[in-house]
Order: sequence, then C-alpha cells, then structure tokens
Amino acid sequence: MRDFVQRVVETLSVDDDKDRVSVVQYSRDPAVQFYLNTYTTKGDILESVRGLRHKGGRPLNTGAALQYLRDNVFTASAGSRRLEGVPQVLILLSGGRSSDSVDAPASALKQLGVLTFAIGTGSSDRGELQKISHSPTRALSVSEFTDLPSVQQQLQSSVEEVVVEVTPESPTVTVDTAKKDIVFLLDASDGTRNGFPAMRDFVERVVEKLNVGQNKDRVSVVQYSRDAEVNFYLNTYTTREDIVDAVRGLKHRGGRPLNTGAALQYVRDNVFTNSSGSRRMQGVPQMLILLNGGKSYDNVDSPASALKQQGIVVVGIGSRSSDFGELQRISYDPSYALSVSEFTDLPRVQQQLSSVMSKVPVRATPMTPTVTVERQPQGKDVVFLLDGSDSTRSGFPSMRDFVQRVVETLSVDDDKDRVSVVQYSRDPAVQFYLNTYTTKGDILESVRGLRHKGGRPLNTGAALQYLRDNVFTASAGSRRLEGVPQVLILLSGGRSSDNVDAPASALKQLGVLTFAIGTGSSDRGELQKISHSPTRALSVSEFTDLPSIQQQLQSSVEEVVVEVTPESPTVTVDTAKKDIVFLLDASDGTRNGFPAMRDFVERVVEKLNVGQNKDRVSVVQYSRDAEVNFYLNTYTTREDIVDAVRGLKHRGGRPLNTGAALQYVRDNVFTNSSGSRRMQGVPQMLILLNGGKSYDNVDSPASALKQQGIVVVGIGSRSSDFGELQRISYDPSYALSVSEFTDLPRVQQQLSSVMSKVPVRATPMTPTVTGKKVTDFYIPPSWLRAN
Repeated sequence: MRDFVQRVVETLSVDDDKDRVSVVQYSRDPAVQFYLNTYTTKGDILESVRGLRHKGGRPLNTGAALQYLRDNVFTASAGSRRLEGVPQVLILLSGGRSSDSVDAPASALKQLGVLTFAIGTGSSDRGELQKISHSPTRALSVSEFTDLPSVQQQLQSSVEEVVVEVTPESPTVTVDTAKKDIVFLLDASDGTRNGFPAMRDFVERVVEKLNVGQNKDRVSVVQYSRDAEVNFYLNTYTTREDIVDAVRGLKHRGGRPLNTGAALQYVRDNVFTNSSGSRRMQGVPQMLILLNGGKSYDNVDSPASALKQQGIVVVGIGSRSSDFGELQRISYDPSYALSVSEFTDLPRVQQQLSSVMSKVPVRATPMTPTVTVERQPQGKDVVFLLDGSDSTRSGFPSMRDFVQRVVETLSVDDDKDRVSVVQYSRDPAVQFYLNTYTTKGDILESVRGLRHKGGRPLNTGAALQYLRDNVFTASAGSRRLEGVPQVLILLSGGRSSDNVDAPASALKQLGVLTFAIGTGSSDRGELQKISHSPTRALSVSEFTDLPSIQQQLQSSVEEVVVEVTPESPTVTVDTAKKDIVFLLDASDGTRNGFPAMRDFVERVVEKLNVGQNKDRVSVVQYSRDAEVNFYLNTYTTREDIVDAVRGLKHRGGRPLNTGAALQYVRDNVFTNSSGSRRMQGVPQMLILLNGGKSYDNVDSPASALKQQGIVVVGIGSRSSDFGELQRISYDPSYALSVSEFTDLPRVQQQLSSVMSKVPVRATPMTPTVTGKKVTDFYIPPSWLRAN
C-alpha cells in the first residue's frame, strides 16, 4: 500500500503548487500522517510516505474515518482548496468490510463534491466499496495489495477523466457579491435568555455594514426554539433604518426543546422562497447566519444538507454550550463554523463573518433541461376554506355572500375554473369537491345553501393538512399535475388551537397559492405564515367588511396565477424514456411476500422499452439500511435486468427505516454518476413496495424527492401505514394498496396508468448570474452532485 501511494505521488505536480497531498491511516480511529498543507514539495511528501509505519488496531471503522476526513481534512484550515474550485479526490485502500455504517459519511462526502475512488481486496465488501465511491464504476478491486500496480493506470485514467468531466457541469459559481439575501436564525430558547441582548446587538452591527435596498441587500430575521417564527421576511423592509428599528425591537421568544433541524427546514421552505423575497432564482447569493446556544434536540443533518444543495451558504456561530461538531455539519463548510465563549464575545468573530460574506457562492443552473411541454389548460382550481367554529356564527352569512360574489367572477361553465368549499372547526367537512359541480349555477346554489357548522376548538393546521391530502388531489378533481394553478382562499376568524407551520409548508411545497383573510380576532402573524407570501395575507375588522377587499383579492389572485406559471417546477412531458428505481422492503416482515414482489418487478420490467437511450432500471432493497442490487447504468438490456431481478435474494433485517432508504436513493441512485438522466429532462420514477410502518420519519426525505421532481408511487400491503404511503407518494392518489403481496397483479394496471404520464421537474428559466468579468468566476466541485 505504501509503495502504491509513493508511485501515485510520483506522477503528481506538487512543486508548482498545482497538486496537494494528505495521508490518513485508520482502524478503530483515524490518524492523520500529514495534511494537505503540511508539505509543499514532492520530495518532502515522498520522504514522509517512505517513513509510514503500520498503525494496527481493530475494528475497522471506515464510516467514522470518512466522516473524519469530511470534518477535518477536506477543510480550508487543513489546506483544502475546495472553495476555490480545486477538485477534491479521495483514494481509499481498504482490506475488509467496515464494522460501522458507511452510508451517511459517504453521502456527506459526495455532497461536499469529493470524488472518491475505493480500492479493495478479496476480503473487502464490493457493495460497500461501490457505495463509498463517487460512482459504482469507480470502485476497483485486486486479489491482494501486492497486485496494486495492476490498477494504477486505470486509477490515474479514472481520476483524470472525472476531474475533467466534473468541471463544466458544476452548478455553483462564485460571483462578485454586489447584493445578497441574508437571513438571521436566532436561538431564542429558554437557554439563551441572558445572551439574547448580545445576539440582537450583533445582528444590528452586521446590518449596519450592509448596503440595504430593494435591489441591494435584503435581510430577514427568524427566531426559534421548539418551532420557528419569522420576525420579518426578506421583502418586509427595504431600508437599513427600518431593519435596525425592527432588530432593536426584537423580544426573546423562549420555549424548549431546541429543534434546530426543524428550524433549518422551516427557513428553507418558508423564507428562502420567491414569495418571501428571496432572489435565489435570479442568481443573488443566499446566506443564513445561525446564532446558536445549545445542542439540537432533533436531527440537523438532512435539513442542513437540503440548504447546501440549494446553494444557501450557512455560517453557524455558537457559544460554549453549543455542539461544535453539529455547527460544522450545519455550516456550508466546516471552516465556516465559528465559536465564542459567551454571546457577549460575538464582536470577536465579526471580522471572520465579514470575510465569509465578502465572497459567497451562489447556485446557478448551467444548462436547462429540454422537455416537451403539453399545453396547459387555462383557468384555476379554487378551494375556499371557511372557519365554521362557534365564534364565527354571526359572521357566517357575510362569508357565504363573499364566496358567492367571488364565484360569480369565475369561468366555470367552460371548465376553465373549478371550485370546492370546505368548512372546519375541530375537524374539516367538505361541502363539495373540485369535481362535484361543472356549472356555475350548481355551485352558486350549493353555496347559498351552506349552513354554519359550529364546533370548537379551531384547528386550522389540521384543516390545511386535510386539504393537502384529500382535496388538492387528482381524485378530488384537482388538475395540479396538469399544470393548472391551485388557489386556496382561507377565511378565518380566530387564532388556531393547533400548529399551522408544517401543513402550511406542505401546501407551499405542493405549489398551492394560499390567500388568508382574517378579522380583528385573527393572529396576523399566523395568517402571514399560512399565505403563499406574507403580503398575500389580508385583514378586515369584521366579516361584514369583506366586500372592501374583494377587488384586492381578485387582483392578487390574477397577478400570482400569471406570475407563477413560468416558474412552475413541474411540467408534463411525453415520456418516451424514463429512469425507474424499485425500492423493495426486504425487512424480516416481508420474507414470505418477497417472491411475489420480485415477480411483480419482473412483470413491470417486461412492459418497458429498456435501452441505454430508452428506459433504465435500478433495484434497491432496504431494511435498517439500503443496499443497491444494481444501478440505472448497470444493465442496458431487458434480458439482463430480468435475469438480475430473478436472482434477487431477500436481504432481511430490522427495523424498517423507510425514511433513510428514501434519502439514500435520492443521494446515491438518482444521480448522474449512477445513471440518472434527471438533468437531461428524463422523467424520474421511484416505485416503493412496502410491507410495514417505518421506524424512522419519512416526511423530510419524501419532501426532498418531490422537490427534486421524482415521482414516487407507494404500494403497500395491509401491514403498511397507508397515511404514510400517501405522504411519501408524489400525490396522495398515487398511493396504492393490496391485502397481500400476492395480490400485486391487481394494481399493475393502475401503476401503468401513472407511468404512462409522469411529470418531470424542469427549469424553465436559467438565472442570470453577473460578475465583473469571466475571470471572476471559479467553479468549485462541491456542487458536482446537481440538485
């Protein structure tokens, strides 16, 4: 192994500071022999390599070693030039199967843009090496380490090829940051009460240095503890003076536990959005500054990864009570995590923060996928959600009249517009669905006959979730998947008894444009959270005043429907070819049903038009963790795939971690290196066969797949949780169910129907990114794995 390293180093250009080298040994723990910035000459490196002594120790924790490299070696302080756009290459020499899991650390390195080449011996686990490698085809094997010279040329060719191949595809460029969108996320839990004034002062000092304006820097502030709350959005204030006044007026929120993961997800879904003032799609750099005073109660990894994939540069600043490792994982680069003893010491890191802010990467889209778009029908699907609780009894006739007047303006009879009405208090009740009536006359007659529902408490969150799962669906008449704008008009007369954040976020992710109208008894902040954009929340003193805002509402709806169409991230394409991944529950509970699952996959594949430039197929099994049987680019003929499917062996294991499996296929299978053609506009489909309720949470990974435009069809047995399958599926109507897996043939026709027209996420407009001149741009490989 030592000789091999020496021979590879001999081929590098170290002396002119082109190439840098580091060596790390590991067994139970990793030990750095030297860092990327330890030596500057080839002679010094070779001398150090010749002097290497075998470390010894057991067990072999490859996962921990990979994580260590990510956090401590591929960093600016250790000599990595990743942020300057220099390709990052890892060559792993491993002689056995890892005792710990390699999945998350390998995925983290890929997300960082590290190109990994794993070389193993006969004692290694080839599947594990493929998981670790940048691409399964980059995993190499020798019988014994003495045979390493036989793969040296292959390795060098692969490294050169990948380094050249990766550069033009990289979707991040560094720009001259003439303007930025900056969000401050402040830990306002019980533990930071004493430190909050110092946090507030720090935000004020940072804002004082900015060039604030509508077309310059924009600022938002969010506080969080158990959940997150926006103090003001990126488009709330347009002058520095107004922002400073708002910051000075911040009151500590309090609460526990500290859910940093949920807060990161919240700002991604609700603050870094077009409607909240973010200019990410126009190429403006996006920055999140987190001030944190403790270890998170929930998991931060998936939300932090989602922010990085969106090109948002996170700087985590913590106190002595924070978990610094956690801050490093959250931050855009581990070197961007800063620390102070107490919040009163924050001025000490202001210079470091300014340095990071002076050059912030922005995500750009170098190539717009070409898709064939079907003509979208004009019109909209409009759902009215009416507060029918006890407190609105006297105002209900005015609400009913308002709905009637709005319906009068719609084009229902020519099937342009569709309407649904739902009332709610403790629970929602559908008065009629989007496909119940096809004439304006029938709708108006039904509205005139509405009776006040009554009841308490007012559960607005549950009602919003109900609409997402049961009303904005194809089966209820929604034409969302055909590209028709989805509009929700909420009339609410009070503060919700339950939490509205997650359901409101879910509707936004679905592309629903929500307009919330409240009275003097409503919570304006809550209405702003629920609305498509905070500026779309409207208010009247009493429901009798609703006519005064009707024109404003109609103008807003028209404006947003027109504005949203070109940005709509889903279009329907002519599916001449598809990338299809089967994700099979291979836990202990499906042992008896596995042959039927295997037969079903075979029957579906038999109907496909398989080929390198036609349909591609991958199969993944999972239980506690996921394992790829073959990738999208492993086989190019139907016969080879069918043979591989027939040879599948049930994997076994428990518990059933469906969430982790969904995240795994997103990070490791729906990727360019594994054969996915998503970036070329080819429809992406995941077919999940599941036999039980997940042991871990599926919501965030399922949402990440949807955001990437991957169409998930969840098929379950009687032991599955059908609500969970609906949340996982691209649309709740795409969740299918059988009593036993032997009944799978019964849903094959339904599956074929879904597969015949699959939406694909397209980028209709490439953001324009401006810099001083071409030489100001550099292209880091950290965005090699395009989102």
